[in-house]
Amino acid sequence: MSPVAASLVPVFLLIVTGWAVRVSGIVNESHWAGFEKVTYLVLFPALVVETLARADLAHAPLAAVGGALMGAILLMAALLLATRPLMARWLAIDGPSFTSVFQGALRWNTFVAIALCGSLFGKEGTTLCAVAIAAMIPLLNVTCVLVLSRHAGGAPLGPAALAGTLIRNPFIWSSLLGIAINATGAPVPATVLSYAEILGRASLAAGLLVVGAGLDLARLRRPSLALALATVVKLAGMPLLAATLARLFGVEGVPLAVVVLCTAAPTASGSYMLARQMGGNAPLMAEILTVQTLVALITIPFALAWLS
Repeated sequence: MSPVAASLVPVFLLIVTGWAVRVSGIVNESHWAGFEKVTYLVLFPALVVETLARADLAHAPLAAVGGALMGAILLMAALLLATRPLMARWLAIDGPSFTSVFQGALRWNTFVAIALCGSLFGKEGTTLCAVAIAAMIPLLNVTCVLVLSRHAGGAPLGPAALAGTLIRNPFIWSSLLGIAINATGAPVPATVLSYAEILGRASLAAGLLVVGAGLDLARLRRPSLALALATVVKLAGMPLLAATLARLFGVEGVPLAVVVLCTAAPTASGSYMLARQMGGNAPLMAEILTVQTLVALITIPFALAWLS
């Protein structure tokens, strides 16, 4: 079995386990919301803080990796916005549906990406994925909230509400805290780092179980053009664009593979909650989440082989 396949199989099995536990009713539906919240607000931030605090960032291609990822997001976002009228005219994609296509094309499931990066490339892969988190998450949150405010049916967020949403995002504040500790060399007791490491180890399995629990296979009965567009752009277009930019910036080896993995991962589960909160097409977002998660298990090995 190839290293990529060997790393994907455990990820796939954890996702399937989460789905099986939910549909079997072993864990009540109401309990999954609490489990997801603990993972999102406690376990995963601990992993990000601990990884960035310990990382040897002085020898990591931060500017090149971060620049390639942010450049890919901005270029693809501009392309989607420029073709918005064509989507409406030719594909009958209205404003709320466009916001779901936009989120589905750009956002990434950090749990899947960091699990694969760590499994394939060890500590270096986890560190580079944490760098990707710091580069991508703030930009993606700002971009998606602004697009939802403009094109969805809900009330737009004002500057204060937008700032509050970003500050409360655990991926953002944990990234900033980890980088601050690393940059300042602030002394952190070994027991505190060990505590964060234990929490972080728990986050990977918990996050993938949550991904599986969120799958709704019943939604696959009526695939739409919007669903197909979001899936092709996310799983093929984004890794191709990011890898091209990374090569232009001189990124190669493991950092290039991490860039590909982070952009080839399926869209984030938080996209559905944001779509519900801000008037997007939440049912379409759920379909995109389900299809991309399943298809990505096939497309990620090809993206790695061809692009990195």
